[in-house]
Amino acid sequence: MCDRCGTSAGSLADGPPLTWTHSVENGVRRYFCETCSRENLRSIEGRLDSDWW
Repeated sequence: MCDRCGTSAGSLADGPPLTWTHSVENGVRRYFCETCSRENLRSIEGRLDSDWW
């Protein structure tokens, strides 16, 4: 499930879809869908915590 918008990725048995991104914030792995990743690409590349963007 996307930690930003709540979009479901379905079964994550094989891992998230290849178009999704993830980050580790305060020791917790967070996944983001393709739409949220594209909308916030500059913040992700700037390594800003998702709470900021």
